[in-house]
Amino acid sequence: MGQTDVGELYKRLDTTTALLKEDLDVSYMDALIETSENILDGGRVKVEGGLPHQSVRDQLSEQYALVNLNQLTTDEIRQAVQLAIIRGERTDLIQANHQMTPDSIGFLVAYLLEALADLPTQATLLDLTVGTGNLLYTVLNRLQAAADPALTAYGIDNDDTMLALAGVSARLQGLEVELFHQDAISELMVPQVTASIADLPIGYYPVDERAADFTTHAATGHSYAHHLLIEQSMRYTAAGGFGFFIVPSMIFKSAEAESLTKWMTSATYMQGLLNLPRELFHSEAAQKAILILQNKGGQAKQAQRVLLGELPSLKDQAGFRRFTAELVAWKQQNLA
Repeated sequence: MGQTDVGELYKRLDTTTALLKEDLDVSYMDALIETSENILDGGRVKVEGGLPHQSVRDQLSEQYALVNLNQLTTDEIRQAVQLAIIRGERTDLIQANHQMTPDSIGFLVAYLLEALADLPTQATLLDLTVGTGNLLYTVLNRLQAAADPALTAYGIDNDDTMLALAGVSARLQGLEVELFHQDAISELMVPQVTASIADLPIGYYPVDERAADFTTHAATGHSYAHHLLIEQSMRYTAAGGFGFFIVPSMIFKSAEAESLTKWMTSATYMQGLLNLPRELFHSEAAQKAILILQNKGGQAKQAQRVLLGELPSLKDQAGFRRFTAELVAWKQQNLA
């Protein structure tokens, strides 16, 4: 299996989505959800009110007959769905905060989680900003391929279309994921988890009364949503558990950084802030980093030397090998 297989599944998804989009007069994303549901239903075409038309049903059935998910790995299915969603983002002009996390960033989050968190065999993960699921599923597939732990994951999002895409993507991949359509800053229906991850949307949270329950809320006006989401994620993470958050590199230089720092030092240990490779961003101002927090409790302790710096490019194999060796030594010296 390889790129050819990913390309073939993407072609079937895109072709059938385009047919449904045109015939049902819906968005690309809605058509993609419907075609995925049809595939999950054994290639049977859902018909409502005589639509899609018979000629389109015949074309869909021909395409579905060529789909064989058993020939692909879980991550190949994820990649094909991801390509279709990227096509949908461009076709439907999706706003920036809803755009999916690139694979390269997902791989780096997965690597750090695998290297630092010492996940037990029955580990659970939480993503409060799951979107279409690409970050969470990249991490799940990487971890399961590496160590085969029994991983269960929970995802929250307030956008029903994004969540529906995440749902069909998880089912196509056969992943153990529970998804909840709700405001992630409200009281959640998820248990305490082993670790949390999130690619955080940047902006203000509009419900000041709810934000007031958080240490990271602003003294006046609206609070930063990404600060509240970090605090909320760690609330639902077990004692000693890790959180890995994709944040602006300049997160501690904002006007609201004081309340974030105050909460972090009282509730967690900040173990690292690693800038993502510069090449992934169109400008220095847009650069992001992975913030690594660990809840107090259990065997957790503050690292004597916080992990700071820039992650090497995934294309720089020698640089990444050096970083891997440095990370192993850092963990031994600071967290063991």
